[in-house]
Amino acid sequence: MAEFTLHDLQCFDAVVRTGGFQPAAALLHRSHPAVFAAVAKLERQLDLVLLDRSGYRVRPTEAGLSFHRRAHQLLRELEGLRVHAAQLSIGEESDIHVVIGDLCPRPQVLGMLGRFFAQCPGTRLHLHFEAVGGPWERLFDDEADLILHWIDKGDARAEWVDLCKVPFIPVVAPGFLPERIEQPITLDQMHAVTQCVMRDTARHSPRQDYFMIEGAPQCMVADQGMKKEIILQGLGWGHLPRFLIENELHDGRLLSIAGRHLPGRTEELVVARRRDRPHGPIANRLWDHIQQEAPALRRALEPPKPAQ
Repeated sequence: MAEFTLHDLQCFDAVVRTGGFQPAAALLHRSHPAVFAAVAKLERQLDLVLLDRSGYRVRPTEAGLSFHRRAHQLLRELEGLRVHAAQLSIGEESDIHVVIGDLCPRPQVLGMLGRFFAQCPGTRLHLHFEAVGGPWERLFDDEADLILHWIDKGDARAEWVDLCKVPFIPVVAPGFLPERIEQPITLDQMHAVTQCVMRDTARHSPRQDYFMIEGAPQCMVADQGMKKEIILQGLGWGHLPRFLIENELHDGRLLSIAGRHLPGRTEELVVARRRDRPHGPIANRLWDHIQQEAPALRRALEPPKPAQ
């Protein structure tokens, strides 16, 4: 059996994943004849028919499926080796870009970053603040080394570490709601009152609407601090992270309107980065530092225990 090449395996893998020679060629930035020839050569070398070309779409044969499973594992290991080699070749980074999302408890997160970068005087921290879908978009636009926000955990391009859970509670200032609105509050009853919502900073991704009541008057804000102040002043209602309003809930300056129709929600704050990109030594140390500080962050955000 003649030796096949990495190029042959990559072409075969791309054809199986895309379902055709033309899309495989586009994926690999190679010509259609080059991809076709590489797969044909691979079949000759293995003395196997790997692809069924009889239909509209190219499909792997039974032997092709079995071979592809092993080949795909090998290609993933080779990609991991490439990333590892790239990491080894990177010196200490002069710049690190971190995106903080609107879920973050800023004093605790900024303190955590401050303690780390105080030990890295040769690396400049570029700190960015984004909301809703903005952090996720910056990560995949290669504008962030890591983000502190929620993520889509089903996206295989990212790896993450859970930091803490962040409950969001629907709240109003005393006297904000008309007297005719009674418990349990329904979504229909809230159509007539102004809802304060976060502005999504994503630039090209589909807009994501969280907690938004369609058709209700809205007040758009850029951050949770402004949102809290607007709600405190009786200019609107909205969902706020519990860590931001613990004192106001305790002393009555804000009232929870959570119920069957407005249950609130708990989001998961994570630190996330690209799995398919090399990371330098400072970025890796920061990743480890945040993981080590996660228990202290969780403790800091625990609601106070009621007095005995």
